Amino acid sequence: MENRLRVKRAEAEITQQELADAVGVSRQTIYAIEKSKYDPSLELAFKLAEYFECSIEELFEPDFV
Repeated sequence: MENRLRVKRAEAEITQQELADAVGVSRQTIYAIEKSKYDPSLELAFKLAEYFECSIEELFEPDFV
């Protein structure tokens, strides 16, 4: 799944660790999501969208291969 998490995080000028702490996951989880190596649960996707005050669709879009 393609995502814009890294872009949103850079715009907010926060580290992976700061974001991880804010949403209750490990820094490695944020790294894996940013690299599209891990698809977040729906609950985590909602937390991330809420943190960045945007929609889930704005953060994540299906990978149409």
